[in-house]
Amino acid sequence: MARDLREFLKQLEQRGQLRRVSTMVDANLEVAEIANRLLQQGGPALLFENVKGASYPVAVNVLGTVERVCWAMNMERPEELEELGKKLAILYQPRPPKKMSQAIELGKVLLDVVKAKPGRDFFPACQQVVLKDEQVDLTKLPLLRVYPGDAERVITLGLMITKDPETKIPNVGVYRLQLQSRNTMTVQWLSVRGATRHLRKAAELGQKLEVAVAIGVHPLVIMAAATPLPVDLSEWLFAGLYGGSGLSLAKCKTLDLEVPADSEFVLEGTIDPKDTGVDGPAGDHMGFYGGVNEQAPLVRFHTMTHRKDPIYLTAFSGRPPKEDAMMALALNRIYTPILRQQVPEIVDFFLPMEALSYKAAIISIDKAYPGQARRAALAFWSALPQFTYTKFVIVVDKDTNIRDPRQVVWSIASKVDPGRDVFILPDNPFDRLDFATEKQGLGGRMGIDATTKIYPETDRPWAEPLQSDPDTAAMVDRRWAEYGLADLQRGDVDPNLFGYDLQ
Repeated sequence: MARDLREFLKQLEQRGQLRRVSTMVDANLEVAEIANRLLQQGGPALLFENVKGASYPVAVNVLGTVERVCWAMNMERPEELEELGKKLAILYQPRPPKKMSQAIELGKVLLDVVKAKPGRDFFPACQQVVLKDEQVDLTKLPLLRVYPGDAERVITLGLMITKDPETKIPNVGVYRLQLQSRNTMTVQWLSVRGATRHLRKAAELGQKLEVAVAIGVHPLVIMAAATPLPVDLSEWLFAGLYGGSGLSLAKCKTLDLEVPADSEFVLEGTIDPKDTGVDGPAGDHMGFYGGVNEQAPLVRFHTMTHRKDPIYLTAFSGRPPKEDAMMALALNRIYTPILRQQVPEIVDFFLPMEALSYKAAIISIDKAYPGQARRAALAFWSALPQFTYTKFVIVVDKDTNIRDPRQVVWSIASKVDPGRDVFILPDNPFDRLDFATEKQGLGGRMGIDATTKIYPETDRPWAEPLQSDPDTAAMVDRRWAEYGLADLQRGDVDPNLFGYDLQ
């Protein structure tokens, strides 16, 4: 399996999923315009080998399809992701085994954990070139400016590594950084993220927060950083679980932090809690320009290391489809077993890409008692940290294909009385980038019970849904070719018709 970015790019090229562009291009708007056109049609990853004013090639669209995300996770089919999710569910909330089979399963997972333990590389590739102090010039990196209204260029796929000042437990996250000067950048993050907790603790202790940013890592490490984890579990360990063996880490040159040894670039710096800058505007995942934050944390970088002939890996946000949406579709599969463990009545759940992969959720339940749909929606919002910002939860019956929008809309239209089945929770902590809310950072949540109603939810008898005669349907299946229609579908709903189903 490929263990670094360049090996994964070779794998993509061998599979016909990477195109090299030797024509000179500009990182200011042009690269993103080209890449976005190919993203819209599920096109290949791109390696721009001749970027204006830069000495390094730029890789983009690397995770631009769910198929490529699966390859990054060392898998061929999206359904394999759910098997991985089952392993993670055991680690996320381990329970004493009640049967021998459960004990064996737990033992296998714990053995995988031992194999996944990260190792140390004392001569890492990421430190083949070391630049310090005045040598650090971020303007020489091929940072993208994506939209004409962006205030400056940005880093989007850098792993930001910080450490809890008290417990010393590291956190790895993916946050947008915006260029401010040759050695400073502002960072945009949400208040629930691990790095923000670290900065608050550093402020209480009167300390600066050490920050490392690793750019150009193997995509499975990015996926591990994007996975919701309890605060005491390591993203490095999960990267090893994803890859089947431990990740190789290296100690930073000037910080008490570890980074992937095969990173293409590593930036080392600090955040003084009192040191802020003006961040934004910048195009964001909501499909609008994010607002201006005049108190954004300011990172001062004093060291940059990189491999010889490094490759700059990047992506960009915006209205889906984008690479972050493809990652979210894959993570949806991984989350499912974890969510079922947290909320047992949930049969399946789906986060539509068109709803920004987290703003609306559709969950199906095996309904057994009145009020269960509302209970499931409330439990969903508290199950995992990233669901805090989900605005809409639609609950349907277990026989509804939640990835077929026709079935979901039919359930809403035929099973929902808005006065009875819609409930709203006002004034919840919210995404500051969501302009739909009246107050920044504070908004409502809506639950929609689109399940079949039972007493005492309704006093009316519920009619039976229309179904074909099963004997006739089976006979037509057998005779389909006789009708001269063998080249046409037999009326089955194509699960991929809308691009939703990953199976």
